[in-house]
Amino acid sequence: MSQKNLKVAIVQQRSYPDKSRSLEASAKAIADAAAQGAQLVVLQELHCTHYFCQTEDVDCFDLAESIPGPSTDFLANLAKEHQVVLVGSVFERRAPGLYHNTAVVFEKDGSIAGTYRKMHIPDDPGFYEKFYFTPGDAEPEVGFRPIQTSVGKLGVLICWDQWYPEAARLMALAGADMLIYPTAIGWDIRDTQEEQQRQLEAWITVQRGHAVANGLPVLVPNRVGQEPDPSSQTPGTLFWGNSFIAGPQGEFLARASDSNEEILVVDLDLQRSEDVRRIWPFLRDRRVDAYGQITKRFID
Repeated sequence: MSQKNLKVAIVQQRSYPDKSRSLEASAKAIADAAAQGAQLVVLQELHCTHYFCQTEDVDCFDLAESIPGPSTDFLANLAKEHQVVLVGSVFERRAPGLYHNTAVVFEKDGSIAGTYRKMHIPDDPGFYEKFYFTPGDAEPEVGFRPIQTSVGKLGVLICWDQWYPEAARLMALAGADMLIYPTAIGWDIRDTQEEQQRQLEAWITVQRGHAVANGLPVLVPNRVGQEPDPSSQTPGTLFWGNSFIAGPQGEFLARASDSNEEILVVDLDLQRSEDVRRIWPFLRDRRVDAYGQITKRFID
């Protein structure tokens, strides 16, 4: 890692159907974070528009952009203006009929340090992502690899990836200094409060578990606010916020509310990963000789 102490910020915001309005909201948040001394700023998943995956609609493909493109140019200028490393999110048009859910990492000079294309793609009511997104490339040199930046190696994953310990582990084994999960997750408004609470706690717990299992800090910006179902078949999705930053023992360093737009700014002591891994040497004690079947879909 390039430095031991790092001020990081994650942005919890509402998004809007209009791309320019959403990007302007992100721009303000980035400026606010930089004014507080943040060297790394992370935005939530698909922050440029409403979460369009609530329905399957071919017209939504018109929202996609190439990389580089207008949205990445806008974000690149912000990274350069504020001298921050910035993690943004784009609905990527890679080729005709080929689209990805892509995180883009910008260096302080506005250049693109790297991209990560979401690997695990959900297909659930209100989250019809398989209709829109092709999984990221699975080759070892392209798949779960951290992105080198001036503030360290960023283990960038996206939303549904956060449920999979394999992805977090591979990022850790490739030398990531932290795990980053830009997210857009929320409740079905029709669910009971008890069910909503179970889902929220499961989401928090599994990511704190990745921090513990890998001895790494975890940064999780989620969106907030209710967004309508364009088909009007459901009441829409209530994005649950609760963005958080956890340390390498899973401890909360900062946590946002479930309803407000917030910027969480934290001083990370990256030396703690070394210290924690010395007392909990999980990587040392892995039985790599016994895990051959992990690549099977199911062990019959």
